[in-house]
Amino acid sequence: MGGDRRQPRPRNRRIRARLRAIRRQRTDISLEAAAALLGWSPSTLSRTENGIREITSEEVATIVTTYKLPAAERAEIIQDARADHSSGWWDRPLPGVPEEMGVLASYAAEANSLTNWAVMLIPGLLQIEPYAMALMISDGIREEDAQLRWVARKRRQRILGNVDYTAYIHEAALYVPFGGRDTHREQLRHLVGARERGIGVRIVPRRLPYGVISHSWLYMTFPNTSPVVNVEVAEGGVYLFDDQAKLYTARVELLNRLALSSMESSTLLRSLVKEIR
Repeated sequence: MGGDRRQPRPRNRRIRARLRAIRRQRTDISLEAAAALLGWSPSTLSRTENGIREITSEEVATIVTTYKLPAAERAEIIQDARADHSSGWWDRPLPGVPEEMGVLASYAAEANSLTNWAVMLIPGLLQIEPYAMALMISDGIREEDAQLRWVARKRRQRILGNVDYTAYIHEAALYVPFGGRDTHREQLRHLVGARERGIGVRIVPRRLPYGVISHSWLYMTFPNTSPVVNVEVAEGGVYLFDDQAKLYTARVELLNRLALSSMESSTLLRSLVKEIR
């Protein structure tokens, strides 16, 4: 199916919820029977109903026609799918920029809250350009490609101020000087100023023993669907949905208990800036 070629976007989760509800509540067609009517495999329809494959507006039209919805309702659902298909810069990706960056940006654009947990790096949404460039180049990315990725990251950062965002940062990340001393100092100053910009930054002391340190992740909540978690891996991320994502709710609560307050975090950051001469 052509819809499997792209990574799923937030629109697929909304559409899948609607289509699944229609099949379950307004027809007596099983998933297997519906797949047969559509000429799909049951696994393809299952992935569609679970929002983990890209679905085109043409496929939406086929499904609602197969379910014999009234013409006016079919037209409304199809128009909604078409209108929602392209909604931001991520649908026109920059050359050399991994598709993953666009996928993550599209999720963040629809979220009503974002919670970052960063273990050894400053979160991408809070990085300044010299820090980000030094980090990417140290990872073997060519400078010209790093420049393009920075443009995409800068666009992602526009979400700040429009969404409830809190970054929990492990204290160890504050001592890693990507870009050298001057960049290190400016990056820490950028974190100090985050509070004035309405951005939550809370530091988790490195002396505390806890299992949550194992990996970095971004927990995203949405108005009309369940949370999504992006777990960072090399050159991208893994997305967790539904029950798997809900497991991270407890981790957010744990971080809230472990972390210094916003004021204490700001005091720590200011002291570190003074130490860098």
